[in-house]
Parts: sequence; C-alpha cells; structure tokens
Amino acid sequence: MDKSVEGAEQEGQEISSSPTGSESPVMDRNPSPPPGAANRVEEEDLDAIGDTVYSKHWLFSTLTRLIHMVTEQSEENSDGQMELSDDDEGDLCKVWDMAMDKDVAGFLQEFKATDILLGVIAKSRCPRLTEISVGILGNIACFPESCATLSQNEDLGSVLLLLLGDTDPPTILETSRLLLTCMSQKEVCSLWLQRIRQHTSVRNNLCFIMCSSTNTDLLERVGELVDKLFDLDEELMKAWITAQPSEEKEGDGESHLDVTLCLLEAAKQLRSENLTSVEVYLHILQLLTTIDEGIQVFASPDGPTRMVWDFVSGVVCEELCQPSDPPVILYEQKSILVQSFAVLQTLCECQHQQCNKSDTMLPLFGTLLRVCQYHAECKESSTNEEDTKDEQFQTLAEITAEFLGHLCNHIPKDTVVDLVKQGYLTEKTCLTAAATLLPDFKTSFQHLQAMLSETDPQLADVLRRQFPV
Repeated sequence: MDKSVEGAEQEGQEISSSPTGSESPVMDRNPSPPPGAANRVEEEDLDAIGDTVYSKHWLFSTLTRLIHMVTEQSEENSDGQMELSDDDEGDLCKVWDMAMDKDVAGFLQEFKATDILLGVIAKSRCPRLTEISVGILGNIACFPESCATLSQNEDLGSVLLLLLGDTDPPTILETSRLLLTCMSQKEVCSLWLQRIRQHTSVRNNLCFIMCSSTNTDLLERVGELVDKLFDLDEELMKAWITAQPSEEKEGDGESHLDVTLCLLEAAKQLRSENLTSVEVYLHILQLLTTIDEGIQVFASPDGPTRMVWDFVSGVVCEELCQPSDPPVILYEQKSILVQSFAVLQTLCECQHQQCNKSDTMLPLFGTLLRVCQYHAECKESSTNEEDTKDEQFQTLAEITAEFLGHLCNHIPKDTVVDLVKQGYLTEKTCLTAAATLLPDFKTSFQHLQAMLSETDPQLADVLRRQFPV
C-alpha cells in the first residue's frame, strides 16, 4: 500500500475515535480515496439496474445460462422431465423476486426477456422451470408499461392460454395469476378477452380444473379469473353458459350446464378448506342470475337449481350470521351475505315449489330474521356514521328485506306452524319482520299476519297492536 494512503487511513481511524489529546493531528480535508476506488464506484453505478442494487451483469449471466440450459435440454431429445439444480433454481427464483421491482421489470423488457422466457416455456421439459418463467412474466406484468409490451406478443398470448391445460398445478396457478394481472389492466384487457374468445380450450380447461382439482390456491385463483372474465364480458359469459356439445373443440363436448356445475364443485371443495375463498364463486353465481341465459339454466326442470340452493343455503345457515355471533359480525360478512341472498332469491323465483320444500327453508328464514335484527342493532349501536352509510351494508339491508318479502308473500300455513314450533317466529322476531317489511312490502306483511291468525292468534294480535295496517 502507498505510504500516503496508509497514513491517510490511520488518520481517518484516529479521527473517527474523536481524539482529545493536544498531539492529535488536525485535518483540513478528507483523506484521499485509494487508487481505483472511484472507478469501482462508477462501474458499480453503471452495473446497477436503475436505482436498485441489482446487477445487470448478474442478470445477463443468469438469463444467458438459462438459454444454454434449455438449448442443451432440447438437443438431448429426451421425453423425460428435467430437474433444476439447486443453484439454478435459487438464481432463477432471485430473478423472479427481482422482477417485482419496477426498474428491473423495465430492464427485463428492454433485454427482451419476454422472448427469452417464451422460448424457455415452449421448450421446457421441467415443470419447475416453466412455473418460474411464467412467475417472472407475472411480476413483469404488474407494471402497466411492461404489461402492455408483454401483451402485444401474440405467440406468448397463445402459449399462456394453452398452459391452462397443463398438468402441473403450480404452473397453472402462475398462469392464472398472470392472466388475471393482465385482465386487470384496462389498456390491454380487451386484447386478452379477444384471445380468450377465440380459444375455446380456455373454457374447457377452466371447467376441468374447477370440477377436479383439490388445490385450494389454484381453485381460488381460477375462480378470480372466471369472475373477472364474466364481469368484464357479458357476451362471453352467455356463450360459456349456453355452449352446446357441437360448439366444443373436443369431440365429446360438454353440456350447457357444465359451467354452473363446475363452479359448484369448486365452491364445495373450498368450503371445506377456506370459507372466505367461496365468496368469489358466490359472486360468479350471482353474475349468472343477472342474465336471461343464466335464469333459463336455473329455471330448467332438470337444471342445477336444487344443488345450488342446497349448497348456498347451507353456507348461509351453517356458516354465516349464527345465533352466537355478535351483531358486528354483519359488517365482516356483508359481502358474502349479499351474494348469497341474491342467488337464493333468484333460485326461489325460478323454482319456488322446489326450494320451498327444502330442509333449509326454516333455518334460512331464521337467518333472514336474524340479519334484519342485527342490522337494526348495528345501526342503533354504531358510533361511526360511515358504517351506517356503507353502501354494501345498505345493499344487504335492502336485499334481505326483498328476499324476506318474497318468502312471506308465498309462505304456506304449515311452514308458519313449523317456524313457530321451532322458535324461529317469536314475538321479537315477528316484530323485526314487520319492521323490515313495512311499508315497502305491505302485501307480504299482511299474508304473514293472515297465516299467523290461523296458526298463532296471540302473535297475530301482537302484530296488529304494534303495526296496525
């Protein structure tokens, strides 16, 4: 080491220890940097990606190694699957994580990483490598500019849609995540919708996943993708609901009920694992009730109405708004309750006789009354004005009143007898029902009161005194 440099370093050490003696040297400038230090700093700055500490050189070398790896793999002409080494997998996972950074995502796009990864996916015989490659693209797509560039690649679009038919659940999961990310970008969602309309295999593959997979993460993500598709494109939803075997690409085809039944199978699987994940499937079922084609499916005598009714009413009566729950639970469950009641009311209107004979009708009636009661208590006890003005909270109150009104307008005498016997209709709940039904559902209230007059005159008199109509 040069003496002057060595002396400067010693002086710096002494200064950092704040010497107080009279013999301590006095510095009038910063010590000179060691030779080459400035160059190294400049080189590091040039090698860094944007404002990050990530190295361009390291990324170049990793992607180059990836290309060589896949090339060698394809030249072997082997039908067997390939395994990644721990080092290669570790480095590729680092790239996957790095792609979450906007600067890195942009740099990868400049470096044509999309084309590289497309080539890797097309040639890969390693499921883990395919999964990581799609995962990297999924992170790149999180940024609008990168997503727009990626989405313009027609070959990539076709390959990704075909990957929905892959046999590797993690790969399908990352593919679904990538597609959902792109569908959430308004600048490119129409482009992806167009592709999906043209690829009939997408419907078949998603149906197969929903009716056969037990992977809850995959089912949840696929549900989110179908929900997004149906929410964005009503015509696509209609086409998928009404698709006949002759319209399918495969020779054996699928019946027009398959989409609904597959949705139901996925929801059943998720209910046993994670009730929160069921919500997205309930929303899809709710979307089906907003189109004539969906109503026709549920109104069909051999349709899935009873199966869907039993499942949704089971979720409501056994999982939501239980007697032991505090009223505040209504805020947490308002979204799933809105969707559930919307579906059940439509099913009841389509197949009233069938639903009215269901074993869940009595507890469902009790749940509706409990929601009405909890809603009133929440409004009275809430100190937060925003809670009472919450749009979804108000929607829940409205749809509950409407559904209760529909049931009360058609309720037979024997059902009222059972409701009273089993404790669902008491003086308190009758008053709650009356307060909910009046004044908008006066006819329903009068019918309920008439049925009570024949089955429990005492309760009917209570209603007349409190609500003289």
